[in-house]
Amino acid sequence: MSYLPLCIIGIAIQAAFILVENRKKYVPAVILKGSAAMVFIIIGALSAQLTSNPNFAKLVVIGLILGGIGDVLLNLRFVFEKNGQKIFLLGVVSFLSGHIMYLAALILISNNLLVSLICGVIAAALLLRWIFSKIGEVQKVFKIFGYVYIGAIVLMTAAAIGNLVSNPGSMGALLFVMGAVLFTASDVIMIFNTFGGTQKFSMRAANLSLYYLGQLLIAISLQFI
Repeated sequence: MSYLPLCIIGIAIQAAFILVENRKKYVPAVILKGSAAMVFIIIGALSAQLTSNPNFAKLVVIGLILGGIGDVLLNLRFVFEKNGQKIFLLGVVSFLSGHIMYLAALILISNNLLVSLICGVIAAALLLRWIFSKIGEVQKVFKIFGYVYIGAIVLMTAAAIGNLVSNPGSMGALLFVMGAVLFTASDVIMIFNTFGGTQKFSMRAANLSLYYLGQLLIAISLQFI
């Protein structure tokens, strides 16, 4: 089943959101971001109807919904600046919960989970050490969230790669890995842009674009699993 028209609509809305947010029009930006998120949630729900593994699909759709909620929360921090830090952390918790749902789904179908998780822990430790060596001092609460959040997404990506290694001919496994890798890259860019000292529109645009493409690929992958 082709979701190309829906993907184009979602990408167009996401692009509009990026431009509107850059103009500091935060209320319409939240509306656009929520609308773009609804597109990948809808694609995920439709793809879930075609899957051969409904339990896997259910967890992934929940993850997509949590990602959409995180999307809105991360931008609401600009609308309600007084509580911006708390709202930001709530958004991160929502995304973290989404990653946990993705990981739980992958565990259901993993044939080499232990090896994948060991590789994921090593990769997460190396990535976190590199990130924090580059961005300098960060508030303790954000540092803790960073360790947990990046650890979770790298473990999820490692599990997805392990699933692809076990099922090299699976289009669903390939699309999920591509989505997970884009999601991970997006989050690394977000950390550098948020805590690296100088925020740049180019990095913000890259962060949001890679993230959105990642969510679309994960949503589409369900129909092939």
